[in-house]
Amino acid sequence: MYYFATLIIFLFSLLIGFLSSEESLLLGGYPLIYYSICLSFSIHWLAFLPSYLYKTEKFYDFIGMLTYISVICMVVYSKYVILGKIDVHSIILSILILVWTLRLGLFLFYRISKVGKDDRFTLIKQSFSHFLVTWTISAMWVCLSMAAALTVLTSNINSGLTFFTYFGIILWCFGFVFEVVADYQKTLFKNNSDNSNKFITSGLWSLSRHPNYFGEIILWIGIAVIVLPLLSGWQYISLISPFFVYFLLTSISGVNLLEKKAEKNWSDLDTYQEYKKRTPVLIPKFWN
Repeated sequence: MYYFATLIIFLFSLLIGFLSSEESLLLGGYPLIYYSICLSFSIHWLAFLPSYLYKTEKFYDFIGMLTYISVICMVVYSKYVILGKIDVHSIILSILILVWTLRLGLFLFYRISKVGKDDRFTLIKQSFSHFLVTWTISAMWVCLSMAAALTVLTSNINSGLTFFTYFGIILWCFGFVFEVVADYQKTLFKNNSDNSNKFITSGLWSLSRHPNYFGEIILWIGIAVIVLPLLSGWQYISLISPFFVYFLLTSISGVNLLEKKAEKNWSDLDTYQEYKKRTPVLIPKFWN
């Protein structure tokens, strides 16, 4: 079953790439966007092998970061070789994604290095096929979260800056700052030994039970807004990016798992039940 899931995930990513490749630049006769998808899966599958052998998830998020960087660099370099120039939208999108992935990747690597393990992988990493699926999902995450941006990065764009460009950058900045501040506040909270076995309710965590995920979803919406006026035809399928990020963070490997863990740890506490009642799961409540 897991091997079949791995194949479906790979083929689905290729399908999105195929549908988004209408205006893609060609490299060796093939759309450049195909190379970006294959590179993402190749890096993850190569990293999976030693990770399974040593039964470790320590480099899972770090490899994700390296993949984002590798794909962006490969695509931008190839675009420059083909066209002899890089358009302003490609520069903006590359910078925004690189800043985000470097910050988050290093933060997650620091966190797991300090904690030593990720409970989500305790049983999964014992199974070759199940662990392979998780690495394959990460490869898909890279491809689909960047699908809208990759569509522009792999195409010949001649459009100047528009309202969508500036509004998208503003949304990205808001989401990025929201995510960074939320992560920083929770890190400070957890580093305080007095807060052992407690849950955070201060700062942005008083507005949302998962403000970091809210920030991440918003910044990817910002990327989609920047890209929106540059798309045409089947390329609009690449706008799956923010919806995919939302689905993954709320239903696969984020909010759903953390909510279950919180219920297990604190459901018998009146303070937690009160916190749940007054604090939204994801979208912040900026008013009383």
